[in-house]
Amino acid sequence: MTKKLQSNDLARYKKLISFSQDLASTLDLDILLQRIIQAAVELTGAEAASILLYDERMAQLNFQVATNFDPKLRGIEVPVESSIAGWIVKNRMPIIIDDTQNDDRHFVQVSQSTGTTTQSILGVPLISKDKVSGVLEAINKQNGVFTADDQESLMTLGAHAAVAIENSRLFQQFDLIAEFVHELRTPLASLRTATHLLTHPKVTNEKRDEISKKIEGEVVRLSNMAADFLNIARLESGRDQFNLGVFNLKTLLQTVSDLIESLAQQKGLQFELNIEDNLPSVSGDGDKINQALVNLLSNAVKYNRPGGSVILKAKPVPDGVQIIVSDTGVGIPEKYHNQLFGKFFRVPGSEKHAQGTGLGLSIVKRIIEGHGGTIQVESQPDQGSTFTIYLPA
Repeated sequence: MTKKLQSNDLARYKKLISFSQDLASTLDLDILLQRIIQAAVELTGAEAASILLYDERMAQLNFQVATNFDPKLRGIEVPVESSIAGWIVKNRMPIIIDDTQNDDRHFVQVSQSTGTTTQSILGVPLISKDKVSGVLEAINKQNGVFTADDQESLMTLGAHAAVAIENSRLFQQFDLIAEFVHELRTPLASLRTATHLLTHPKVTNEKRDEISKKIEGEVVRLSNMAADFLNIARLESGRDQFNLGVFNLKTLLQTVSDLIESLAQQKGLQFELNIEDNLPSVSGDGDKINQALVNLLSNAVKYNRPGGSVILKAKPVPDGVQIIVSDTGVGIPEKYHNQLFGKFFRVPGSEKHAQGTGLGLSIVKRIIEGHGGTIQVESQPDQGSTFTIYLPA
């Protein structure tokens, strides 16, 4: 019996070492969170596992990821004052609950949303540098009940996971800041040159007006870049949570089209809205979907040709809805398609047609994929572009 226990302990210890090394090998937050919950399931013999992230500044606890989890459910806010996860955060202690149905702290909304009945929970705090960053939960022990050994293993995994999550966030933050600072150099150089020219005594009033417009344009560009930077930083860190709800997609598309049609008319473009009947309702954050569509359609207007057109279509497809944004603009060479959704990427030569931050499409992709959807592009130079979005119903 002793040898068997020692053998089990050794196997568990080896697994922990392997999982810890695996967690240290990635800095992508989404991949990291998936690896943590898979490790939690394997270590504890649970049916599932989940992670809730805690925002200390806002005192908010949000459901982030779980095994067999629909991504669009990310962001469900869990009350800190009246939930099991909230108790773990406040007390900074692990907990085992064999029957959650008889525990008043059990927050049923997550179970209802994921379709998983939670019967038992083993939860541990994720603590790094004396700061609670979230909660790791193992759900429903497959054989028997959660044990002290399970708790000890999950606590050890949680300690490594907390450090890995913090490192991932810091890396993304510093990486993004470095890119942002690099991108700032061009508009700042333009502003410096323009302000220097304004002080030159031989500059004509006509030239001064031209320079002033240039300065105004660069200031707007910097402002937009800062706003987009904050958006992508929050999305990548997992701190920008979706406000979930079921919304009428047809109404949302009509609202977006009213805004874009006005912009298109100002540029002498034709705008067409084509919404098929029987569009399914969509579960997610309507404001975020609105933001993504406005970004796409604004690009379709900005990079279009005089007398061109912009088309917004939506139709039901199996298990979801397809939204298509097409334009007759300058198009994008195929060699750039894979880079198009990268941060700060701008197609060479596009600055001749419109100024941009290079973050818009990256934000769009994050929002769509955060709702469990996909986005694809088809485009050729001088033939326009078509972006196709799929969202699950």
